[in-house]
Parts: sequence; structure tokens; C-alpha cells
Amino acid sequence: MVNNTINNSINEIMIDDIVLFIHIVKSQGLAGAAKKLKIPAATVTRRLKKLEEKVGCKLIHRSARQFRLTTEGQVYFESFTDLVERFESISKELSSEANSLEGSLTVLAPTNISIGYLQPMWSQFIGDHPEIQLNLKLNNDNKDMVEEHADIALRIGPQRDSSLYQIKVGSIPSVLVASHKYLAKSAPLNSLEDLKHHKCITVSHMPTWKFQHSKSKLKQTINPESSLKVNDISIASKFAKDGHGIALLPPSEVLEYLHCEQLFMPLPDWQGPARDIFLIWPSGKLLSAKAKCLKEHIQRYMKVALNELAC
Repeated sequence: MVNNTINNSINEIMIDDIVLFIHIVKSQGLAGAAKKLKIPAATVTRRLKKLEEKVGCKLIHRSARQFRLTTEGQVYFESFTDLVERFESISKELSSEANSLEGSLTVLAPTNISIGYLQPMWSQFIGDHPEIQLNLKLNNDNKDMVEEHADIALRIGPQRDSSLYQIKVGSIPSVLVASHKYLAKSAPLNSLEDLKHHKCITVSHMPTWKFQHSKSKLKQTINPESSLKVNDISIASKFAKDGHGIALLPPSEVLEYLHCEQLFMPLPDWQGPARDIFLIWPSGKLLSAKAKCLKEHIQRYMKVALNELAC
């Protein structure tokens, strides 16, 4: 009869109420359980009464001078005490892991910007936190975070998935770049209209070039005639460096070429579409201390790096 009562009621009872009952018994009273769990004594009384109503029998004989389990209460305690202890032990371990700055941290990030412009950012984080085992998975596809068991991800552009939290950490504009070798043998390039007389290297995700003047804010759209089409900005930057035409690329991708003057910006006041950079993680998941640490590191790094890029 007692076991049937337990089996019939267990699905209707919150595990928190079972945990509360176990603590009441271990504390030998409601006041002790209230103190241990840091909840009002009145709440303990109310929840115990609610539990007994759901079970359908009295679990504890209690008065000002007496605290004693009923037969049903003794069975209930013996049935669930090991389960509650294991539940609390695992919860404590998970909480400790979530708040620890040690252990594995899996991150998804785009390949090109991670092995180029943002490589120092990752290296700095590894150096600052040697106790965190960074598992950095690079790809240019938006891999599913759950399938990849990722804690957090860096993405180019906003994500349409409403089940993701996302915060913008930076924005990188695009600029026209070309080599001296190419421009020396080509028609003059003094305005956007002159692009129709030039070889243009286009990237598949941006067949139309939309510009805005950094000073006047004037906007202009160009439909370049592609002499060379690619699907990757890294190879586009190399083709531009080799003198095969003009490309519209983020300066972060060509920074090294610009510094050593293998490329330069013929129309620096005209900027193309910006690439917004986001940090994302599943909306139903709290960030661990390790992921929060990386998030804050990326935000600090991007703020400084993008200011330097603008200069």
C-alpha cells in the first residue's frame, strides 16, 4: 500500500519538495531545514503540507515537543534519501565546474579571420589562462553548436536562429584594394565610376558593391563586371596582391599586405558593407565561468583592435 502511494504520486511531485522532505528529516525538524536551505520556516511548513496532500498521507508526526516519522514517512525517506544525496552531489559538482576557470572550453569560430587578424587574440587568451583547455574548432560554415558540443561561438553576421543569444562585439568595413603593379598598367581610378574600366575580383557572397562615403555619407551602388570570381576572401586578397585586379575586402584580411605596401587603398574614403562580428550561445544555456571569461576577453580585444584598424 505504501509503495503504491509512492509510485502513484511521484510524477505529480516536484523534486524540490522531495529534497525538502529529506532535509527536514535529517535536520530533525522544520526549523533546522529552513535554516540549512535558507528559506522561511513558513515556506517549509506550507511545502511539507502540500507534499503530504499529494502523497495522500501524513509523513511526519510533529508537535512542539515531538518529531517522528510515520510509517509512510519512513518508507519515503528510505526510498529517496540516496537519490537526493546523489542529486545534490552531482548538482554541486556541476556548479563547481560551471564556476571554475579550469578545464575544457569548446569554441566555434570562422577560419579566415581566426588564423589571420584574430590569431593574436586567441594566443593571448591561451597565455593568460593556461589552466583552460581551449578546443578551438575553425570552419567557415555555421556548424550547429549543440551537435559540436560548443560552449560559445564567434560568427560573422547576425544569426537567424531565435534559439541563440547573440551579442555584437565589433564591425569591420570593407575597402577597395589593389596593387601598385595592377594600377600602374591600368586606367586611372579617381572615382567609383572608373571601376567600369577595371578588372574586378568579386566574392560570391557580395556580387553587388554598396559604398558609403566616410565624410559626406553619400551612398552609391556599383555592379562590377567580374574578371575573376571566388568564394573566399582570403584567395581574393592574394589575387589582388598578385596584381590581377581590384577587390572589395575587409582591411582585417589585407592588413599585412597594406603594411608592407603590397596593396593599398585607391579610394580610401569609400567604404563597402561592414562585417558585423557576433558572439553566440544557446539561449537555454547559462554561460560557464570559462565561457564568460572568453567573452569578456574577446570584447576587450575587439574594442582595442578595431580602434587601431580604424586608424
